[in-house]
Amino acid sequence: MQLSVEQILEILRLVDASQCEEFRLETADLKLIVRKGSAGPGVEASPESDPAHTVSMTEAADSGVGGSAAGVVPRASASRSASAEVVPEGLVAIRSPMVGTFYRAPAPGASPFVEVGSHVKENDTVCILEVMKLMNSLQAGVRGRVARVCAENATLVSQGQVLLLIEPEEAECGPTRS
Repeated sequence: MQLSVEQILEILRLVDASQCEEFRLETADLKLIVRKGSAGPGVEASPESDPAHTVSMTEAADSGVGGSAAGVVPRASASRSASAEVVPEGLVAIRSPMVGTFYRAPAPGASPFVEVGSHVKENDTVCILEVMKLMNSLQAGVRGRVARVCAENATLVSQGQVLLLIEPEEAECGPTRS
């Protein structure tokens, strides 16, 4: 049984949102085990004879969960961590608070909430994260100019992944009173 990338990602989303500690799927061609809890979150998926295809849920999300015959990336190729992304000095990162699908616009075909160069205020919506069919609006949290959009539209993002970079505006100082 071949699982598509979308099917594996949906399984990861469902397990992550559930109280389930472990999920197992075994067929003649595939063994998929998803664990979370005290043993630490993880995914094992491989053709029966190849235990080398093991990735954590974070690594699977970071790497897009693709590449091998079973639809899972070998551990060696999933090398970066979302929380380890370097943010250039002077910029503020808007990070994903959870695993979900990143959308730049409120609806397909609509204009994006922001573009590079757009000026934003703290409460301006800059993107949407879809998690389990629920749409979650993310606000800028800072006043400034969008310097970079770091995530691709309609792609899975991991918790802590940088979505946008904002160049904050200098605080305006009014007259001081003594």
